Amino acid sequence: MLKSTVYLGGLVLVGLIWASEACTSGNAAATSDGELPDVVSYNFDIRPILSDKCLVCHGPDANKREAGLRLDDPKSAFATLKEHPTAHALVAGKPELSEAFLRITSKDTSQMMPPPASNLKLSDREIRLIEKWIRQGARYEKHWAFVAPKKPSIPKVEKEEWVKNEIDYFILKKQEEKGLSPNEEADRERLLKRLSLDLTGLPPNLKMMERFLADNRPDAYERAVDELFKNPAYGEKMALHWLDLGRYADSHGYQDDGYRTQWPWRDWVIHAFNKNMHYDDFVTWQLAGDLLPNHTKEQLLATGFNRNHKITEEGGVIPEEYRVSYVTDRNDTFGKGLLGITLECAHCHDHKYDPFSQKEYYQLFAFFNNVSEVGIESVIGGPETYAKKPLMEISDDDVKNLLTFVNKQDTARLIVSVMGDLDTLRKTYILKRGVYDAHGDEVEPGTPAAILPFNPSYPKNRLGLTQWLFDRKNPLTARVYVNILWQEFFGRGIVKTSGDFGMQGELPTHPELLDWLAVDFMEHDWDIQRLVKKMVTSATYRQSAVVTSAKLKADPDNILLARGPRYRVHAEIVRDLVLSSSGLLNRTIGGPSVKPYQPAGLWEGATSGRGLLSTYNQDHGSKLYRRGMYTLIKRTVPPPSLAIFDASNRDLCEVKRLRTNTPLQALVMMNDPTVLEASRVLAARLLEEKTSEKDKISKAFRLIVCRKPTEKELEVLTGYFEQERKTLKRPAAEKTLAVGEYPIPAGVDRVRLAALMRVVTTIYNLEETITKT
Repeated sequence: MLKSTVYLGGLVLVGLIWASEACTSGNAAATSDGELPDVVSYNFDIRPILSDKCLVCHGPDANKREAGLRLDDPKSAFATLKEHPTAHALVAGKPELSEAFLRITSKDTSQMMPPPASNLKLSDREIRLIEKWIRQGARYEKHWAFVAPKKPSIPKVEKEEWVKNEIDYFILKKQEEKGLSPNEEADRERLLKRLSLDLTGLPPNLKMMERFLADNRPDAYERAVDELFKNPAYGEKMALHWLDLGRYADSHGYQDDGYRTQWPWRDWVIHAFNKNMHYDDFVTWQLAGDLLPNHTKEQLLATGFNRNHKITEEGGVIPEEYRVSYVTDRNDTFGKGLLGITLECAHCHDHKYDPFSQKEYYQLFAFFNNVSEVGIESVIGGPETYAKKPLMEISDDDVKNLLTFVNKQDTARLIVSVMGDLDTLRKTYILKRGVYDAHGDEVEPGTPAAILPFNPSYPKNRLGLTQWLFDRKNPLTARVYVNILWQEFFGRGIVKTSGDFGMQGELPTHPELLDWLAVDFMEHDWDIQRLVKKMVTSATYRQSAVVTSAKLKADPDNILLARGPRYRVHAEIVRDLVLSSSGLLNRTIGGPSVKPYQPAGLWEGATSGRGLLSTYNQDHGSKLYRRGMYTLIKRTVPPPSLAIFDASNRDLCEVKRLRTNTPLQALVMMNDPTVLEASRVLAARLLEEKTSEKDKISKAFRLIVCRKPTEKELEVLTGYFEQERKTLKRPAAEKTLAVGEYPIPAGVDRVRLAALMRVVTTIYNLEETITKT
């Protein structure tokens, strides 16, 4: 927890800037002491023990393997031991004859496993689990994530009156098993703030607050959910995680890092979420819209997803080397973002931990290898560099009739990089050690057999790949996206490692719930908005975030979800909350990215000195007040205020942001021109109202924190205002107000304005302001 102490005019105001819930690894259910499960599962009980304690020496890495024994491979584990031909590591049903069990229970340090020098030791419970597993037949299982999900039955619970929908049965069942009970529902003010931030990325306005507080109908909350779905800001908020996954940026990357015009693709993503395009179509259009029969210009624009990767414009590069890197990026994004696997580990050799061969990597690579592109295309300078072939041009007529969601603001030529294949087939080879020109065997398009063999009836192109991706037998597609959305609303995925569902990834904390949601998602035609509504209307989501010392001790990371989510909002939402609550927010949807306030010299100190982005030319007027998602992202010098709050620089596909807690974040909130300007503007608007200072401060608190202040809070803030008003001198007041370009109303009392501005700034610096509670 970062504690920020703000000294203002002799009054000490302490704001807890935020309390970020640390996420630690491990499945609480699998690692806690207590009774053993009736049936011991290899996937959920045994493999985690082997992974932690045994597989360093007896795992998939042949270079480190001891005694020729692999305990993660049943063929090896049941075979006669290389050094003891009459013994076996495992004998099904007989732990007393299983050398592995005898070694882990031995007291002889020369025989003991793991060896004492490793500083690894199995707990009594882990030993008992292995013994019971062997007695039950030592049955190995295919990795859980590579088995198609089946919809489990809804579990029975004791406290059924708490339940709102199916999600809650699974959550409550595990809580009851661990002796926990859920929190009561959050109070209406905090609940509405949480919901509004999650669905729109904006705080609720006063009218919505008052309406929700006064609505006594049983379905008032569900009505609020539906109202927020209809807000165009919903599409913007939902697009944010997809822009990270799709590595959207406004520059090409690399040294010259020139300007690119991919923002119409961002406009399309927002549009797709707002019209509730179902996930199968949403992804199919992005992967293969150009291959759909009689494809439309909108479907072609969607394929910009696969052209968002970094592109070089530097002289002296080897074109084929960079072309291969572009294909590699598309392949790795497909693996991490859509399949949730570390496919990139097989780029240079067979995957050490997951069942993916290097050959399979390049078979998948082949789907993306036929794009009609080159490694380097042009030079810095002209408008032809804003997009790279293959590309599409968006005309004014297109915007008027076909692509009405594209916010084209002028008549200049607008071009976007999209997908388009060669007329002839480009051959694909296994690249030895991953080197671009070290061709090995030729391969044809295919998919990892451990996930799902490629159906020969599907065309061997990207359109066929999408059919494979959305095959109901594919075990990953639905699970992975359900998990990403769960992470968006609860702060942590059911699988914590949302980009790694493989052998080295975390086990799901609630595997039955994950499978139920995944199958339900598919059964309802991949309807994203329905899935979101299921999550946010659950009693699990609606819980108070208050935590008792007993719950904190029993479940410090809230893995069992016996309390509501509590964590800092995304970087872009910090900015949006400030602009929206102050009344400064420009609510225009889409369009080109903008350049708000930024410390001088950042770009100039990290540039080749060529191109449109060699110097930072700040925007003015309403462009200064666009949402955070529209801030121009130059990959080599990402926006500092967003980067400090852990936003992605969009170099690569990112499915999970870090959530750090540093003094720099507090310094941004106290010194960023946007925060200070918003404080000044809100203070000026409040001063125009014919109300008391106490009422003005109370309204500011409600606009920013989204609840009514307590009497104590109001007393402290009002006292601070009075002190500042009395002690501030005119020169100090003028200096305080001299921030931002928004005009100060004529005739306003400058000292009074500066005093109220400081109060508002203080409210912006409270922990609760930028925390979802």
